[in-house]
Amino acid sequence: MEINFRESGKITLVELSGEIDGKTASQAQEKILPLVKEDCRLVLDLSRVGFMSSAGLRFLLSLRRQMPYGGNLVLTSLPEQIKDTMAITGFLDLFTIFETQSEAVNFLS
Repeated sequence: MEINFRESGKITLVELSGEIDGKTASQAQEKILPLVKEDCRLVLDLSRVGFMSSAGLRFLLSLRRQMPYGGNLVLTSLPEQIKDTMAITGFLDLFTIFETQSEAVNFLS
C-alpha cells in the first residue's frame, strides 16, 4: 500500500493506492490518524484502491469515530467494487462521498 499526502490550504488530501486489508489497514491508520485533530479537513481518495477487506472498513470507521467536533472527513473516487461493499454493509450512509477530488475540496472549502 502507498499513501501520499498533499496540503491544499486547510485541507489535507490523502491518496491511497493498493490494497487495504489485514496487513495494511494498521499501516494506514498509523500514518493517517495523526492528521485527525481539531478543525481538520481530510479528503481520502480511494480511486487507486483495488481491494478493501473488512479490516479496511474498520479502519475507515475508526478514522470517522476519531474525528473531533469541527473536523471533517470525506471520501472520494470510490471504485465500484468498494462502493458496492460499502452499500451492502451500510457504510455509505456513514460518510460524505464525492465522485471527484475537486468536488470534495470544494465542499470542504
